Amino acid sequence: MPIVVNLDVMMAKRKISLGELAEKVGITQANLSILKTGKAKAIRFGTLEAICEALDCQPSDILEYVKE
Repeated sequence: MPIVVNLDVMMAKRKISLGELAEKVGITQANLSILKTGKAKAIRFGTLEAICEALDCQPSDILEYVKE
């Protein structure tokens, strides 16, 4: 898939656990895990905004386009 999710990298940089981020964002750990592993088919802008706010980052820090 040409869209790579770097959520785990940003979480490691910010030293935040999956459970803590899920609580701050307001989604389940299971849904956050699906996103983190790159298995998600879509993400709502509201969720992306909440993740960026919680991690103090930009969407481009989390999502990356890699040409195949």
